[in-house]
Amino acid sequence: MTERPDPSFHAIVPAGGAGTRLWPLSRRSRPKFLLDPTGTGEGLTLLQQTVDRLIPLSGVHGMHIVTGTAHADAVREQLPGVPHLITEPSPRDSMPAIAVAAAIIAESDPEAIIGSFAADHVIDDAFAFAAAIEQAIAAARTGLLVTVGITPTGPSTAFGYIERGDALGIEGAGDAHAVRRFVEKPDRATAEAYVASGAFSWNAGMFVVRAQVLLDHLARLQPTLHAGVREIARAWDTPERDAVMERVWPSLTKIAIDHAVAEPVSLEGGMAVVPGAFGWNDIGDFAALADLGVASSAEAVFVDADGLVLSARGRTVAVVGLRDVIVVDTPDAILVTTREHAQRVKEIPAALHTRGRDDLV
Repeated sequence: MTERPDPSFHAIVPAGGAGTRLWPLSRRSRPKFLLDPTGTGEGLTLLQQTVDRLIPLSGVHGMHIVTGTAHADAVREQLPGVPHLITEPSPRDSMPAIAVAAAIIAESDPEAIIGSFAADHVIDDAFAFAAAIEQAIAAARTGLLVTVGITPTGPSTAFGYIERGDALGIEGAGDAHAVRRFVEKPDRATAEAYVASGAFSWNAGMFVVRAQVLLDHLARLQPTLHAGVREIARAWDTPERDAVMERVWPSLTKIAIDHAVAEPVSLEGGMAVVPGAFGWNDIGDFAALADLGVASSAEAVFVDADGLVLSARGRTVAVVGLRDVIVVDTPDAILVTTREHAQRVKEIPAALHTRGRDDLV
């Protein structure tokens, strides 16, 4: 691995979302990317861990964070050395966040290669990660939109999948294959068939592409969004920046990069996938935390029971006669659920909002 495989490589980290499936640890004012919910980050939050993985590839000056105005101060505090912070006035999903950063980068560096990486993923092998991104950069030089497919460790129904096609024979990206299709989260039987075939990988939402190629795809597929981000980018280094952002941003189509670009481009034969042979988890819920081997608090007591107990208050929590239980104890709220229902935790912030308890959201 080289220190920086391509000096024109820029990393974009969309840092948004509320992490509602990790309530009450994750809140609207303090979402999971500003925390270390695994407790294994050696004092670093998920966002800081993400940036540390990427700086050897992009350099500090090639690092771009996109976050909401509500989290901008916290992001600046956690990343004082990162010079490029783009604040979005309201959540518009991943495509506008990535596209506005790509357009700003392209204004000053038309040949730039960009990579987008979520701020809240856990990756256990930084060297294998960097090797995969190096291959993705090499493939992106040829004009392809490239994604990293995670080697499945089992038939998960929590992730989308990518079907691999023919090998592409790209110099510097020997493991790159064509993307045949993206598929949504499957049921258990389908997931088992995907993993058994050996032709599918998990979709981790990582994309590497030349900035101009991405913008050209947007011009075809999402022309209104394309026009908006280009207008913002042209005003970025002028006194009109804030006024243009406030006026244009609400008009941008709210859409994920998968639906806006990746899926249609894959069907046109314009996508490649490189394998990610490293441990990966998006910590989508408390069951995922348990799968990562996060230990219960020292004060947890189990009697004919098992599961995960997290206590932010340091008080003793006892569980009797329950299997796969999840208990999360914070100063102002307690969650009790099971692994089976961990995905439904996201319903709680919505219910609290309905009751007027936004102080707990």
